[in-house]
Amino acid sequence: MTEIGLLQIILYLGVLLLLIKPLGWYIAKVYKRKNLLPLERFIYKICGINPKEEMNWKHYLFSMLLFNVLGIFAVYFIQRLQFYLPLNPQHFSAPSAHLAFNTAISFATNTDWQSYSGETTMSYLTQMLALTVENFISAATGIALLLALIRGITRQESQYLGNFWVDSTRSILYLFIPLAFIFSILLVSQGVIQNFKANQTVSLIQPFTYEQSKNEIVKVTTQEIAMGPVASQIAIKQLGTNGGGFFNTNSAHPFENPNPLSNFLEMLAILLIPAALCYSFGMLVNDPKQGRAILIAMFIIFIPFVLFATLSEQQGNPAFSKMGINQSPEVNLYPAGNMEGKESRFAIVNSALWASATTAASNGSVNAMYDSFTASGGFVPLWLMHLGEVIFGGVGSGLYGMLMLVIITVFIAGLMVGRTPEYLGKKIEPYEMKMASLAVLIMPLTVLLLTAIASVSEAGVSSIANPGAHGFTEMLYTFSSMGNNNGSAFAGLNANTPFYNILGGIAMLIGRYWIAIPTLAIAGSLVKKKIIPNSSGTLATHTPLFIILLISVTIIIGALSFLPAIALGPIVEQLMLWGKYGH
Repeated sequence: MTEIGLLQIILYLGVLLLLIKPLGWYIAKVYKRKNLLPLERFIYKICGINPKEEMNWKHYLFSMLLFNVLGIFAVYFIQRLQFYLPLNPQHFSAPSAHLAFNTAISFATNTDWQSYSGETTMSYLTQMLALTVENFISAATGIALLLALIRGITRQESQYLGNFWVDSTRSILYLFIPLAFIFSILLVSQGVIQNFKANQTVSLIQPFTYEQSKNEIVKVTTQEIAMGPVASQIAIKQLGTNGGGFFNTNSAHPFENPNPLSNFLEMLAILLIPAALCYSFGMLVNDPKQGRAILIAMFIIFIPFVLFATLSEQQGNPAFSKMGINQSPEVNLYPAGNMEGKESRFAIVNSALWASATTAASNGSVNAMYDSFTASGGFVPLWLMHLGEVIFGGVGSGLYGMLMLVIITVFIAGLMVGRTPEYLGKKIEPYEMKMASLAVLIMPLTVLLLTAIASVSEAGVSSIANPGAHGFTEMLYTFSSMGNNNGSAFAGLNANTPFYNILGGIAMLIGRYWIAIPTLAIAGSLVKKKIIPNSSGTLATHTPLFIILLISVTIIIGALSFLPAIALGPIVEQLMLWGKYGH
């Protein structure tokens, strides 16, 4: 790795670390505040919400599911009716029923998996009223669930976990809207478009010809350029760890991500709120060391993955080396390496860093095509998802996923020393352990089962563009992405089929709500318990020893669940390349 490449990674992580404390402090203050501001009070009044009425975990869960189900239906019907609705200058017809089903679930679950090309499928109204609005709602849902779990930990001998409607409203009103507005302005200043124009037809500077049939030569002199309200969607898709994009190529498109500065800002936005929530967690549980310990564990796991992905791509393709193609010379301060599928304005380091950040944070947007990564480079985003996307993870969902692993770690440590496990003064008993195990294991079971079904069915195999190990990786990545509510794609598999759209929709529902349910059940159980004062035998959960235990449990669970499947995909593919072309 070159000095300039390492400097870019250090700069990114350094700026991220500088922003964590002030944003985390602000987030904690938003949810600690008791008084209602006029706009907030007005919203509750017109919606018939009593902000002082608190909910038990079942009522909280019902409110969350009701809100999300209504969102799914709204997004589905807006898509199906978009031809008759305004702001459709391209006169796009309605997506198919199975595509609309998949897309509605995708945006409601914070996945933003896209089996379509946005600029040729969705009208401006659909992009704004359906997809962008769901970006706000799904992100707010994740934080609401986290807040309920935190209250379960901090309150005692109660049954109330707060009010879902208040938590969601505050997230949207005081966190996502202000940050998204500021970020949209920054993106527009860098060249990200924001308009309602119809697609523009422009003349090519260098016209070209191609042979359409044996006796027909076609000369191309113009190109159609897609327009639209892009910046407003890109801002919340990154800040809310939603992912996806207005255009098919996501943030590899120059209208979504024009230059290295916009690329840096968008990468920063991916991890900003998930990382800051760790600091907020420490403030909300009145023990900053707890949030700091979780944040340190996340960084310790994340940094080696970034370095490994970067080095893997800089090593290049063994097949090219065998053919005598030099992939090592410096080009514009960057080593050439494997530049296939990457934008030259971002090169290898920023592509590998983005791939690591987007799959660590449940974001799913891309600025390079992962299908063109080396086998070992593609292994990194795949395994970061297989860890459960708890290394930062989605806004709210990443941290409550990590807290499930904290509960498991505390339980294991308690068994090792022969004491009743405790976390922040609450006893961790068999019920909490069962729910945490369910939350951790449901995703691997879903992903592996659906990948197995796709591997042995004609409908699944027929979508593969590449045979062998790489084709299997494409299927595994597809269901890993949807089952983890990530949304990124290997891009070598045709997922816009009834088979993948329907199974993918099921995977996204399970990945979101079957983990949320046991999380709220744990919150409901913990809130009823007394807080036990620390004693000499209490396991400290902020020390280096506990951080090492937490990292070990996180990696072991991911390895035990997915290593056999990964061995059939990127690992065997890399070994085959070394065996065929030498290493």
